[in-house]
Amino acid sequence: MKRYLPFVIVAVVALATIGSGAMLYRAKRSHVSAIPEDKTLSAKSGAESAHIRGNPAAPVTLEEYGDFQCPPCGMFSAFLGQLEKEYNSRLRVVFRNFPLAMHEHAREAALAAEAAGLQGRFWEMHDVLYREQETWSKAPNARELFESYAGTIGLDLDKFKKDMDGDQARARVEADHHRGESLGINITPTLFINNQPLDPKDKNPEGIRAEINAALEKKPQA
Repeated sequence: MKRYLPFVIVAVVALATIGSGAMLYRAKRSHVSAIPEDKTLSAKSGAESAHIRGNPAAPVTLEEYGDFQCPPCGMFSAFLGQLEKEYNSRLRVVFRNFPLAMHEHAREAALAAEAAGLQGRFWEMHDVLYREQETWSKAPNARELFESYAGTIGLDLDKFKKDMDGDQARARVEADHHRGESLGINITPTLFINNQPLDPKDKNPEGIRAEINAALEKKPQA
């Protein structure tokens, strides 16, 4: 038995290390809070206007914190289009910027979307950025592609270039990011349905539909 004792000790230590590592990982995972009343879209706080698509009076609001370079966000964007058609006037969608530091061009992409928003074309740029994600994500100069997308959706290119470098777009991206951090967000996409965070296990087509349907039952359309 003594001969095997060192191996037993090593195995126990290894298991303890793995276990403590898993506990540390769980401890580091942020708990995402519900959106407080003073930060809801109905709150008249005088803050920045949200990017909203769909019926402003819809009974269900899906709010996303997204990163334009995040592949799961790109996949969700395609599914979101289906949801918007499926639920029509019963669903409104809100997008908030949450670029992650691990993605090289994410912040610049968010600035491009906000610069387009200053010309009333946020959602057009949002859709192009996700549709073309695989292309610009790998480009050595993503900015050139963002400018080409701006031309494609009919923006004033000179204004777009200025706005990408301007204070308004930067402030908007930072405000969204700070808002997300205050809610405990650290991954994308993070989704809220009627201000309640979607459980990660439900972050799939069936789970999202189930949560929307449950919200509709609680708050039927008038």
